[in-house]
Amino acid sequence: RSEVKGPQKTLKVWSLKLSDAGTYTCQYGPHKFSTSLHVFELKISLDGHFLPNEVPELTLMHNSSDSLPDLSITLFNSNNNIVTPAVQSKTREKYIMTLKKLEAADSGIWVCHIHSNSPLINQNISFAVKVLGFQNPDLERKYAAVDSTIILSWHLNFQKIKWKEAFTGQLKWKEQKSTNTHELLDFNMTARGQKQETKKSSHILFETPESTIGVKLPKVHFNHSGQYQCQLAYKGRHVQSKIELVVMKVSTNPVGPLSRGQNMTLICEVSHTLPSNAHLRWERVNGTQMDIKNSKQHEVKLEVNISAAGLWNCHIIEDNDRKFSLLYHVEEAPSWISYVITGASVGGSVLVFALACLCIINGTSWQRRRQRAKRMALAREYLLENKTCQCQQ
Repeated sequence: RSEVKGPQKTLKVWSLKLSDAGTYTCQYGPHKFSTSLHVFELKISLDGHFLPNEVPELTLMHNSSDSLPDLSITLFNSNNNIVTPAVQSKTREKYIMTLKKLEAADSGIWVCHIHSNSPLINQNISFAVKVLGFQNPDLERKYAAVDSTIILSWHLNFQKIKWKEAFTGQLKWKEQKSTNTHELLDFNMTARGQKQETKKSSHILFETPESTIGVKLPKVHFNHSGQYQCQLAYKGRHVQSKIELVVMKVSTNPVGPLSRGQNMTLICEVSHTLPSNAHLRWERVNGTQMDIKNSKQHEVKLEVNISAAGLWNCHIIEDNDRKFSLLYHVEEAPSWISYVITGASVGGSVLVFALACLCIINGTSWQRRRQRAKRMALAREYLLENKTCQCQQ
């Protein structure tokens, strides 16, 4: 593992080991020159492959034929910021340090700087830290309207950090207001970054996007709300990320266009309770302050009564920001429909009045017939009682 090169007799040693440390002497005739070689070896736990919230352990070993100095160690993360480790044990031959819990953003090349004044040592040792994880937050909230299309995706960083290890994953769906969890999809990623997927669920109709890991709901239903969870597994360790889906729908009472002179109730409803910093709001497009109505905290349904057609928006407001809006167009019924409705109302009233009169007339006639029949029955009875046959001899 060594060779002497060039007229200056340069000694080159590669693939250094701790045992290579020592004093090296070059002798030429009566002349001698000696130098001391210090060898450092830095090891990182789990071969530098981590999941979020895991704690790396660094081990720095030092060997030399001379007395070992007390070293000063400084760590720099992938953003070139100084990181202060917790020292677990320390001798002149071996330093064991632990870092803080890692995040996906900590992936990159780290540097361990070793310094000593006597002998003078300024050595940098670089090492790779790879944290397999999600680029989106742990719990993200998505909004969708009934009958719309939505893609719930999880952006992994395995390509960005050049992760060369195989891992597996699973997508699950937990229904809102239920403890039931349904497995939607299993996938595995090879060391070359090739994805293989297997659908597992018949409870929900979904598709899988080609370029990412996730589910596509081509037609959102109100009961599709809940938590969608993506879980990664690597060598028996797990990490997960959740997306909460909130579904909104708008309806009217009565259903259909608004007739002139009539009232209508607009109903905006979400699939489950919003967070404490969010609420619903009905707002008329180009309307006034009087056309705005806000829901109370934790209300899942908001109603507003209207008497004129126009465009209305139902908003989900989070911290005074509009996170989601659903536009609803209240159409005005044609005038002939109003006439038909009015005519039907008048006609209905006339019909009811006519039926009432007919009932009264029929009732009076029936009463008269009944009385007449009663009188005739009495007359027949009287005649029968007074009919006498007398024979004279």
